[in-house]
Amino acid sequence: MAMRSPGAELERTELGPAAALFRSLGDPARLVIVRRLAAGPARVTDLTAALGLAQSTVSKHLACLRDCGLVTSEPAGRASVFRLAQPALADMLAAAEAVLAATGSAVALCPVYGLDTCGQDAP
Repeated sequence: MAMRSPGAELERTELGPAAALFRSLGDPARLVIVRRLAAGPARVTDLTAALGLAQSTVSKHLACLRDCGLVTSEPAGRASVFRLAQPALADMLAAAEAVLAATGSAVALCPVYGLDTCGQDAP
């Protein structure tokens, strides 16, 4: 049995919300939605066209992002208009793209978390 120091346990606890944030963004469709909303507000129909996914699927992804406090919506007639709740999210996505470029997208080739293992349970 490995012993953990109290400081390490506290650090893991403090970083839990950050881990949850990254999990909420862990689906390519949600990243496309965030990227699109970084350019400006959009309706579900706009996002459906951009993603090429069913409206119900896009709505589920938007609900996830809304539940996490990352997007907001407001009624516009019979539709809803979605926008980023946190503009810093666009900066975070740009920073992630810069890290991927700087590492030669090494994470995509990672045997544990890479593209070939997406959707599988990671250790």
